[in-house]
Amino acid sequence: MTPDATEADIQRVIATVESIGLKAHPMPGANRTAIGITGNTGAVDPEPFVELPGVFECVRVTKPYKLVGRDLKHDKTIIKIDDAEIGGAEPAIIAGVCAVESHEQTMLTAQVVAEAGCKWFRGGAFKPRTSPYAFQGLHEEGLKILAEVRDTYGLKIVTEAIDEPALDLCEKYADVIQIGTRNMQNFSLLKRAGQARKPILLKRGMSSTLEEFLLAAEYVMAEGNYQVILCERGVRSFGNHSRFTPDLAVIPAAQKLSHLPIILDPSHSTGTRETVIPMSRAGIAVGADGLLVDVHPYPERALCDGPQALLFDMFRQMVGEVRAIAAIVHGVRS
Repeated sequence: MTPDATEADIQRVIATVESIGLKAHPMPGANRTAIGITGNTGAVDPEPFVELPGVFECVRVTKPYKLVGRDLKHDKTIIKIDDAEIGGAEPAIIAGVCAVESHEQTMLTAQVVAEAGCKWFRGGAFKPRTSPYAFQGLHEEGLKILAEVRDTYGLKIVTEAIDEPALDLCEKYADVIQIGTRNMQNFSLLKRAGQARKPILLKRGMSSTLEEFLLAAEYVMAEGNYQVILCERGVRSFGNHSRFTPDLAVIPAAQKLSHLPIILDPSHSTGTRETVIPMSRAGIAVGADGLLVDVHPYPERALCDGPQALLFDMFRQMVGEVRAIAAIVHGVRS
């Protein structure tokens, strides 16, 4: 659409799209609105649209992902909840406990995260584990603790939904719903996430290509939820020095192809706290929009992924270092 297109102009285009049996996806940008069209099995004739008031141009998108790509939306997507942003000028540090284990553990960590000036808190109430005998999370009780974190410290809550019933609960309690790496290609869950009207943090599958990753995001957006955050969390490789291999190259590659923000999870990708800070620095240096980091008051007693959780002092160190790097990176860019 043209920069001065009115809401009536936009609605007229949407009605025209729907009149020929297709689906319209209006996506406002900084300067103008783009309207994606899906549901077609072949090329769409631009004739019904080109002469409508407010239409600037009709662009054919040839990539398999239509809504995720920059062909449709040139402006970068920024996810914003109140004063908290992901994709803005400052890196979003989403920090907290891997799993909500107790009220004390979660609130102690939330206090440190808030005091560091962070605005996002992560915590797992549902934990998909390799072993059926491992701690699986506190479920709704854990979500209630996370809601108390938000009420007490003003932090925005990010938590994982492992299936559709869990997503129903997360939608009730959370600010951002995470789809984990094991569910990146759980297409029915992705569709349900697309019907939620809360941002979705989508982790890359451990053996997935960038195109598969972007198409997973497309599943969410095709259902009408355009608030998607990509998260790189490491891929399987031949090395044994790290749990997974953080694919730093995928960050600028994704930013070239997609308008969606992308963050790095240095905790789950490396698996050891000694490597979390170096990988956090590296992630921000290559342009990641933020980090997803595990912190724990007593990781030696953690019920889930204790070896990768940062101690409080380490977390404070990391926050200072990545903010300094982000200032340099953005200074160079400007």
